[in-house]
Amino acid sequence: QSHQAVIIVHNAIRFARLARLIMAASATQTNFPELFEPLQAGELKLKNRIILAPMTRARSQGRVPNSANVEYYRQRAGAGLLITEATTISEVANGWADSPGIYTEEQAEGWKKVVDAVHEEGSQIICQLWHIGRASHSSFMPEGESIVSASAIAIEGEGVYGADIKKHPHEVPRALETEEVEATVEDYGKAAEFAKAAGFDGVEIHGANGYLIDQFLQSCSNVREDKYGGDVEGRFTFCKEIIERVLQVYPAGRVGIRLSPNGAYNGMGAEDNFESFLKIFSMVDQLGPLGYVHMMDGLGFGFHEKCKAMELKDVRPLISGTLFGNVGYTPDSAAEAIKRGDVDAIAFGRPYISNPDFAARVANGWPLAELAPVDTWFKPTDAIRADPNLGYTDWPVYAPSSEAS
Repeated sequence: QSHQAVIIVHNAIRFARLARLIMAASATQTNFPELFEPLQAGELKLKNRIILAPMTRARSQGRVPNSANVEYYRQRAGAGLLITEATTISEVANGWADSPGIYTEEQAEGWKKVVDAVHEEGSQIICQLWHIGRASHSSFMPEGESIVSASAIAIEGEGVYGADIKKHPHEVPRALETEEVEATVEDYGKAAEFAKAAGFDGVEIHGANGYLIDQFLQSCSNVREDKYGGDVEGRFTFCKEIIERVLQVYPAGRVGIRLSPNGAYNGMGAEDNFESFLKIFSMVDQLGPLGYVHMMDGLGFGFHEKCKAMELKDVRPLISGTLFGNVGYTPDSAAEAIKRGDVDAIAFGRPYISNPDFAARVANGWPLAELAPVDTWFKPTDAIRADPNLGYTDWPVYAPSSEAS
């Protein structure tokens, strides 16, 4: 731990220097200039087009952000915009050990320290609002309640981690009653209010990766017969009401949404996805335009193969505002996508784990560190719980020769 502390202090000294290098490189460098043009995304003014993607890291015991979380996000503030790890909107929205929440004053106070640190480094940060739905396990629920979803359809697959951090078979969720769906919409609104109190520059509604909103959107997981089911317009109602409720807290230009039409994660994918999501993206745009739409277009996170894959070029004409892409991009492919006009910015995830100074490395042509070992990504092991900085804030920044001398 003493070695990690030295690295963290050493990094803190270097990050101030690196911030200046990024600013200078933004004006003069020729390495991927497309990534370093400022971007106006709704009301969000981004200093560059490199986005920190939301990634569950499981470093918030008690679901309250701590000093390790503050340091982690501060280190990555070279990005034009930081999107937090998925952050639950209520106690019953939980489903992953040591993930943070945004539904209590204590959690909001913890997040305020994160927000302040990012702002001090000259960047902006968005809180991603999350309800896990059927991808949870009953061990996370209060008083032994069951997990919930749009319909009583279980995820097929090898199982899910419970609160004991052991694998358990997927459970059949209880379909939410109509009144409960309406109450969940209100939970999103209250979470947005806590996010605003914490000082977040905006919020991203997590509608991707087979979590609750996605479970309502897709026909493979929603067979409801009330106003929240049926055709794609009905299945979109839950998402629509959430957006409308969040817009009572933040202006549209400070609200984003993440969608994953191609994803197979958590048992998702339907034969009508391509046509359905064309309509979903259009209906989202009619509610704004929002600050941005964040599409997981890459297939590296798993492709359902139930219909043809949706590409950025399919969605671009449907979005009158800002469009982000994500999954599997390199600086080269990101710059090319922006140059083609398919997208406005790209979110990078895994490279940012072991490269806290990712934006500086890209701007200056410095080599990237290897991807972090998988066992440090998102599972709260005993070692990580003993020291949440392990594999989290202890990654060194790059030391160019002029800095090393």
